[in-house]
Amino acid sequence: MARVYVSVGSNIERERNVASALATLAREYGELQQSRIYETQAVGFDGDPFYNLVVAFDSEQSPQQLAAALHRIEDRHGRVRGGDKFASRSLDLDLLLYDDLVLEQPGLVLPRPEILEYAFVLRPLAELAGDLRHPLAGDTLATLWQRFDASAQPMWPVDDAG
Repeated sequence: MARVYVSVGSNIERERNVASALATLAREYGELQQSRIYETQAVGFDGDPFYNLVVAFDSEQSPQQLAAALHRIEDRHGRVRGGDKFASRSLDLDLLLYDDLVLEQPGLVLPRPEILEYAFVLRPLAELAGDLRHPLAGDTLATLWQRFDASAQPMWPVDDAG
């Protein structure tokens, strides 16, 4: 059984889609560990603000099976694919970490590079698993967050989401 970390994001009907995604993940994978929900401005395009968080759970699925299952959940929530990388989305579920696996294949890279690029991924991940070491960087997620320059990526916790 692998410990997995998944980022959850939405800026279209975000309260409903995040709540529904969390319920679906809990039904399919059991108990979820969850970071706080953060509100962030859209990155890379002009759009409505996002809700972002990270969840952790255990899974017997392979990374490929899990990534496919996450895509199916996105699709059931109205996710539109094929447009720009930076665009509004009803639901975005990204497999960030799968134990300490390092993997690079078409459509699936672990650990997900966005961990080290975006505050809305690293901050909730560090909140959830600060003592965990990044499989490539070698530092703990808490240390990586402390060193991260988030000045250009403001975010704030949401008190009453979903």
